Amino acid sequence: MNTAHTLYWSVRREVWEHRSVYVAPLAAAGVVLLGFAIRSLTLPRRMRGLAALDAAQQTTSVILPFSMAAMVIMFTTFVVALFYCLDALYGERRDRSILFWKSLPVSDFTTVLAKACIPLVWLPLQASALVLATQAVMLVVSLVVLLLSGAGAGTLWRELPIFPMFLIQLYGLAAHAAWHAPLYAWLLLVSAWARRSPFLWALLPPLALGALEHIAFGSSKLGALIRHRVMGGVKAAFEVEPGTELITRLSQLAPARFLTRPGLWIGLAFAGAFFALAVRLRRQRDPI
Repeated sequence: MNTAHTLYWSVRREVWEHRSVYVAPLAAAGVVLLGFAIRSLTLPRRMRGLAALDAAQQTTSVILPFSMAAMVIMFTTFVVALFYCLDALYGERRDRSILFWKSLPVSDFTTVLAKACIPLVWLPLQASALVLATQAVMLVVSLVVLLLSGAGAGTLWRELPIFPMFLIQLYGLAAHAAWHAPLYAWLLLVSAWARRSPFLWALLPPLALGALEHIAFGSSKLGALIRHRVMGGVKAAFEVEPGTELITRLSQLAPARFLTRPGLWIGLAFAGAFFALAVRLRRQRDPI
């Protein structure tokens, strides 16, 4: 098999072996739909109350439940990606399955690349499809409830930007995957190195360096940098309006500014270095 075919089947193997990659986001979508179904009982009354609001408030009120559903699924996907990376290379050494996988004609580079593709490619694409399906079900439920109650669905159709929402979510997932790449690569590196408790080894070095910086210099720049890397993706990729992080218009996308940010490329450089070290460690490490 050529390299691309080998990589494809290696990614599929990762998905088959780690069911949480798709079970947890599906569970999150199920919880969102259950909560929305219960809340839809008050939808006719809330839609009638929109008449007292101005145009901007009407749009925000209509979009908010759909945006919250997307945020819940995307946050769940992010958490799943973190825990997957922590166990990706550590787990195969712990259960000694690495002996079998190394006997196959698959290089360490291809294996680690396949594991990196899960948080960087598979999970964003899966989350995008899941968000789209969840919002489609929410839209159908809303229309049925409004039509049966006689409240009318005109306001919902007029104020809900279906296609722009999909483009915003697709762009946001891609931007966050690139923004969080150094985090995922760091966790893969720790997973390849640690002999036990990879979670602690992933947290202790930045905590120790942060404490040393605070004691020696009285500053906390490292902590601010890590917080920005974890939580700053929205402000880096979008034009966020003051007082809210709700993205409702395509004009709020800022791909040119995002792609020219030095922090993005510095983070990707660190991600490449961590990835190379993870490949080297995977080649040298023995089962635990």
